[in-house]
Amino acid sequence: MVEPVGPREKPESASPPATARSAAAASDPRLVAAWQEWLRALATDADAAIAAAHVYGDLPERARDAWLDALTEDSPSLAVPAVAIYAPLLAVESDPARRERMERAIGSDVGPRPDAQRARALRGIARDGARVVALVSPLYLQFVEVLWCRYVVDEGFVWVRHDSLIADSDSPADGATFEDVVLEVTPITPVIEELAHAVLAQRRRGRELPSPLQLFAHLFDARVGDDAVDDDPLRR
Repeated sequence: MVEPVGPREKPESASPPATARSAAAASDPRLVAAWQEWLRALATDADAAIAAAHVYGDLPERARDAWLDALTEDSPSLAVPAVAIYAPLLAVESDPARRERMERAIGSDVGPRPDAQRARALRGIARDGARVVALVSPLYLQFVEVLWCRYVVDEGFVWVRHDSLIADSDSPADGATFEDVVLEVTPITPVIEELAHAVLAQRRRGRELPSPLQLFAHLFDARVGDDAVDDDPLRR
């Protein structure tokens, strides 16, 4: 049974073995090796990537700079795409200079921005007529984010939940069941059309839109001008 939840709790093992690689180097080269091995895991382990974002996001500015300095030194020997080690940090960084530094480091590597054209949808219809939908949107490498919704087209949203970062192999598949509703792979355009109607219904009732919907505005943007969606309902 698929259990849609928000950002998952990270196990302790997903945390970096050293917050600052330079401090580890001064004491024990073995810690440097452990740090580098953990960085390699960011290319395949969603828990490690989420932990990196959380740890980095909690650091003061000077420690963030030290982290980026360490990545500059270590990344050439890691044999993983640069996006794997920078994208989790970029997701929580707001400083323009550090963001630019990370984007330069990623360079022509696989970009961290989602490709809306590769998003996919799964939908099921409950006995009461409500829709249960999972929108799966690529992030980078084999990682995706998932927007889960239960809504009534002409009434609005019952709930909206967001998995911020999971491995694509762990994302919902055709035939997954949630709340006794079987989800089936569905063309994304009619799903976006239904969501647009639900957004408008929510607004007409004076109810605030669930914030996770804003994170998927790019799916509406990608279909502006389609016959199914004439405008971006999230910006009305």
